[in-house]
Amino acid sequence: MVIGLGGAVVEQILSSASPEPMAYLQDHDEWVVVLEGAATLEVAGERVDLAAGDWLLIPASTPHHVVATVAGTNWLAVHGRPG
Repeated sequence: MVIGLGGAVVEQILSSASPEPMAYLQDHDEWVVVLEGAATLEVAGERVDLAAGDWLLIPASTPHHVVATVAGTNWLAVHGRPG
């Protein structure tokens, strides 16, 4: 589900056990929170482990990708306006 809100985009993400190896380099800030499950991301070359309730702010132009997730991990992502 994706909702636009005053220039921001709110998105719910449901992950599989094997995420696609996709690198991101976005022109906007992104805030993510894991609602249920767990995930490991690589953000600017550093591994970040997230469990239910953990959140992360990824500034614009920061390279990142999902390394691993638990099947069914439920995320909420808020994408800011492009800089």
